[in-house]
Amino acid sequence: MRPKQWAKNVLLFAGLIFDRQLTVAGALQRTAIGFALFCLLTSGVYLLNDTIDLKADQQHPKKRLRPLAAGDLPVPVALVASAIFLISALVLGYLLSPLFALLCLSYLVLNLSYSLWLKHLPIIDVMILAGFYVLRVGAGVALIEVERFSPWLYVFTTFFALFLGIGKRRAELNAKGGGQTRRVLAGYSGPFLDQLLQIVLSLAILTYSLYTFSAPNLPESHAMMLTIPFVIYGFFRYLYLVQVRNTGEAPEDILFSDRLIQADLVLWGLSILLIFYFS
Repeated sequence: MRPKQWAKNVLLFAGLIFDRQLTVAGALQRTAIGFALFCLLTSGVYLLNDTIDLKADQQHPKKRLRPLAAGDLPVPVALVASAIFLISALVLGYLLSPLFALLCLSYLVLNLSYSLWLKHLPIIDVMILAGFYVLRVGAGVALIEVERFSPWLYVFTTFFALFLGIGKRRAELNAKGGGQTRRVLAGYSGPFLDQLLQIVLSLAILTYSLYTFSAPNLPESHAMMLTIPFVIYGFFRYLYLVQVRNTGEAPEDILFSDRLIQADLVLWGLSILLIFYFS
């Protein structure tokens, strides 16, 4: 079920925070329930994906240790659990919000298409990975009545997710044995991925900077611009880890292990809360 991956689902709270509804009890409750349901949905997807990728995972130096690949979890049990998780998430999600359920279904269909086919197509594969992040943000927005959520945040999320996806491919290309189980890496080269990283990094910082002074719901003092250095450092630090330290195959591992990334995220989050709710 990969609990570490649930950290990505925190993006569902983006609509709540950036629309200044974090202190609205009803909106907070709906978003928290939506977060739990999306964790259930993604867990079902991970079980299904691991079943589909079983043979490839058994050849991977790290993925072979996963419960299904290692033989610790029987395939029939995984499939039954996956079906229960997916159906429960979609049905309960519909009761919460039909639009939220539709976005959950879109995530499921897109994920299956990715696992069966799209993950083997260079460029398209990282664009699909970015789409998963944007769907999470959209799912969170669908749970509340937004009044001031800026479209710039969708654009920033897209470039941010592309940065993570391309960085992941760059790290996999450097990893020993990575190319043996991920066919799409044959369509990439180190210099090409480095160029893509530079492009999406520049666009991500640019779009976030534009958001901080052009979104209609921000303080007139433009205090939100003070959060730009945290965003820049976070991107630079991650790029350093990918290109110098040769890490980044699993972004969630960096999130839970790199103290500087953690500190930067905490300071960025606190600065946003102070600007939005106490200024």
